[in-house]
Amino acid sequence: MSSGLPYDKITSAYAGTIVYPPKGTYGPRVQQDVQLVLLHTGELDLTIDDTRHHIKAGQVVLLKPQQHEYFAFAQSQESWHRWVTLSVSALTEAELHYLDSLPFSMPIPEALNSVTDMLLSLQNDYLKQDELMLSLGYSAFQLFTARIAQTKQRQEQHPSIVAALTYIQQHYAEELSLSDLAGAAGVSPEHLVRLFHVHQHLTPIRYLWQYRVLKATELLSQSGLSIGEIASRCGFKTAFHLSRLVKEQTGSNPSDIRKAAWGTTN
Repeated sequence: MSSGLPYDKITSAYAGTIVYPPKGTYGPRVQQDVQLVLLHTGELDLTIDDTRHHIKAGQVVLLKPQQHEYFAFAQSQESWHRWVTLSVSALTEAELHYLDSLPFSMPIPEALNSVTDMLLSLQNDYLKQDELMLSLGYSAFQLFTARIAQTKQRQEQHPSIVAALTYIQQHYAEELSLSDLAGAAGVSPEHLVRLFHVHQHLTPIRYLWQYRVLKATELLSQSGLSIGEIASRCGFKTAFHLSRLVKEQTGSNPSDIRKAAWGTTN
């Protein structure tokens, strides 16, 4: 029996975007598909099978087949949301149970935003049933479920590791030392190094620089900022320092990453 949503059950995939005016509503309707709704601005009161859910901006919600839904948007401001829809063939009881086991909502993962961007930009040139659209739609769903696994993994980690990782992700642009990270984690520097070796298989400072490279490559791919500005925003000393570590970690230099994303070296 299936314990997930099989790729071959997806018959079409597409995305959409709309801005509702204050007091806008939609429905009632019966949901026919598996759908991810990404709320970017405003608010949403979503009634599903007579149960009301309040959704704030920055959240993504999972909607499932045969739900009865009614959407009521913010009273005093516009509400912008996007969605990714997966049309599916008949699901087994095990597959429906799997969908029911997933959380209703979570903060929108950055990568899910990127996949939604791609679906919206490509769907004028591809049919909903094309392999590329199916793959991107399935990737969006997988990103939603992957975040669940990441959250569970983090809950199982040592609390000092969680505290240090959270601090790095919130302060990576600043000048950080091992003592800073240990203080945030509530342990000695030596103990933090031991914990990182056990749980992350690298040192805290090495993790910090890997995270800075990750954020820098995201900005290289998704923004038009100069390499010098990206270096400053991501905690690198100079543009040369950024270039060296990006090349060391990814095998590509910043201009190659930008060219691959935008088709330009500027």
